[in-house]
Amino acid sequence: MADTYRDHHADDPGDNPFYQNRRYIIAAVVVAALVLSACLVLVNPGEAVVITRFGNPVRVMTSPGLAFKLPPPIENAVAVDLRLRTTSSGLHDVGTRDGLRILVQAYIAWQVPADPDHIRQFLRAVRNEPATAADQLRSFTGSSLETVAAGFNLANLVNIDKAQLRLPQFESALRQRLNAQALRVYGVTVRQVGLERLTLPAQTLNATIERMKAERDTVAAERSAEGERAAAQIQSDANRDSRVLIAKANADAAEIEAKSRIEAAGIYRKAYAGDPQLYSLLRSLDSLDTIVGPNTRMILRTDAAPFRVLVDGASGAGAKK
Repeated sequence: MADTYRDHHADDPGDNPFYQNRRYIIAAVVVAALVLSACLVLVNPGEAVVITRFGNPVRVMTSPGLAFKLPPPIENAVAVDLRLRTTSSGLHDVGTRDGLRILVQAYIAWQVPADPDHIRQFLRAVRNEPATAADQLRSFTGSSLETVAAGFNLANLVNIDKAQLRLPQFESALRQRLNAQALRVYGVTVRQVGLERLTLPAQTLNATIERMKAERDTVAAERSAEGERAAAQIQSDANRDSRVLIAKANADAAEIEAKSRIEAAGIYRKAYAGDPQLYSLLRSLDSLDTIVGPNTRMILRTDAAPFRVLVDGASGAGAKK
């Protein structure tokens, strides 16, 4: 019986050291898991993680993935958003180089660059508050708009002639000025700047309308002068061409008339050689046809040529010739 009792108690789990200390083991595993999780840092795409040791930045991680750090409160992780952000400057009353006032509103696209030094600078300057950085950028934009606008005439910003517009140059100058200030003070980069609104006060609007009317009148006068010059050139060319055509026609007519005279002389010569009397009669009739018209009244001797043929006939005219 005694041996049986010992065997029975030897198989009791309460006598196993593992079972006696399992609570402590589980607690240790949980604590180790918690410590391990506290030492792991996940860096997501589009952000950076700054490791601070007792509040002082010691490391900056920008590559996505897992990283290790010491558990709090020794080291803490601060996530910094690196994505592109936009903000608007609001309307600002600024003056142009030609002394006119305009109301301008610009948008700013900015972000914290993936550079450890600038990330630390951003963290120290605004305590990782993007809204604070946006407010400061709006303040910078107001002063920069005033400075940049002073280098451009109003005609470079508002004009119907695209050749005179310099909006890209205006936006580029504004971006360069803003980027230099923002990067130096807050560690952020200005990626793009654009004009989203440009309004003219009443006085400036009237001056702009008058300037645009004057420009259109100048263009209209130039176009009218060009049209008149073109019309004069066309008229001159037409007159020249007509003179050339008339001269050519006269030359062709003279040439045809000369040929016809030559042919007529040949015909007359053949006719005279064939029948001199008939030739004389025909020539006399031709002369009469040329001299006497429908309303012609003449008193001449009947025995004089070419009227002699009317009295003597063909035989008499031929004999007396």
